[in-house]
Amino acid sequence: MFEEFTIRDAEIRDMPIIIDIYNSTVPGRMVTADLEPVSVESRMHWFNDHSPTFRPLWVVVMEGRICAWVSFQSFYGRPAYYSTAEISIYIHHDFRGKKLGKYLIQKAIDACPKLEIKTLLGFIFGHNEPSIKLFNSFGFEKWAHLPNVAELDGVERDLLILGKRIV
Repeated sequence: MFEEFTIRDAEIRDMPIIIDIYNSTVPGRMVTADLEPVSVESRMHWFNDHSPTFRPLWVVVMEGRICAWVSFQSFYGRPAYYSTAEISIYIHHDFRGKKLGKYLIQKAIDACPKLEIKTLLGFIFGHNEPSIKLFNSFGFEKWAHLPNVAELDGVERDLLILGKRIV
């Protein structure tokens, strides 16, 4: 199934669908801390922070349609942390539950040596059990537990930081 997918670096023209996929997760209150949909314009700085050779933003294409994206983001933004990156994976609702997340985490891990990433982090809400289970299946461990740091619709939520050493 996965040979049908192409992973490529995102282009500016991809931003509307990247944002649509992201915004589709906002109402579920499981994946993002944004409480309202975001706009393409509001995320342009984020887009421009990515680089194919340092902190890529990938789109996953099947039959000409973007069905997911993967982002590598710098952790804490200081030079001493350059070998550490946060990974985010967002999948279009039509493609969720089909093991695409597993495929993309493996692709991200495989790309780390070339990107000079030694540590990958996932920032995941404590109540997002599917994502925690997914990351744990790749050897990510709970490195931090930030209790009640987010409030979603009046409910305080924990944030977990899951980490994995790549080298």
